[in-house]
Amino acid sequence: MTSYLFATLILVAIATIAALALNLQWGLGGLVNFGLFGFYMLGAYVCALLDVNGVPPLAAMAAAVAVTAVASALVSLISIRLSEDYLAIVTLGFAECLRLFISYEDWLTRGTLGVPGIVRPFAQSLGPQWSDAVFLAFAYACLTSSFLLLRRITRAPFGRLVRATRDDPTVAEALGKNVLALRAKVFAIGGALLGVAGSLHAFYYTYIDPSQFGTTLTAYAFMAVIIGGRGSHIGVLVAGFTVILLLEGSRFLSDVIPFLDGGQLAALRLMLVGVSLIAILIYRPEGLVREYRLRSGAS
Repeated sequence: MTSYLFATLILVAIATIAALALNLQWGLGGLVNFGLFGFYMLGAYVCALLDVNGVPPLAAMAAAVAVTAVASALVSLISIRLSEDYLAIVTLGFAECLRLFISYEDWLTRGTLGVPGIVRPFAQSLGPQWSDAVFLAFAYACLTSSFLLLRRITRAPFGRLVRATRDDPTVAEALGKNVLALRAKVFAIGGALLGVAGSLHAFYYTYIDPSQFGTTLTAYAFMAVIIGGRGSHIGVLVAGFTVILLLEGSRFLSDVIPFLDGGQLAALRLMLVGVSLIAILIYRPEGLVREYRLRSGAS
């Protein structure tokens, strides 16, 4: 039971970091990223390939964060002048192209055979009995750092400029702001966080292959942002825990409703999430927590 609890909490941390990245890009910046899983996969593969080739795990993770940030910025520069719908299609297309590249370029990525033998940070200096506990602490240190970074960004002038650009980019341009560069920075920071999440994914499983990455992660991230409140990092933090714990905790419904088979139980779990999402949209359309806004000191 302890191992299952550790596994669930680690997955919650990884998924919540990905949701925070989306909240920066879409929630604050207004940039729809349907290719979230592609950048996440890029971070996982860069980290894993460097790790298994002898690069220290933390150095491999740092390289993955840098590569994912640069890739995100380049994709944004290619497609940033597109409207929301077309930008979403371009990011999804990039993610699918990357998945196909990783699946078939065996010389670089080992293709569908995957990358085994990934070494976790601090694993060599710890006994196996401490591996999961220390990695859990490491994952939550990464989550805490990501949250504090985004909170600092949100309350800084840069964050206010990002929201202003989201609300009316024409006005921001008229005031002399470089909207293109600003959005590239937002995409890059979000990509860096996805690199962190992807690296944690690789470290946790110690083996990755293309089948582990798909649009499910993107769906979970969007659910967390919508339920938590678009633009609210605290809300996304709460919703990230709620969504994943609801999905994982509902596995035990078979003990309460024994007459359901595996397929029916899986459908019921998704229905519960869907009903919860609809209820939130009806009764709390702004999400669980409203977006942070700088308030005037005047009464």
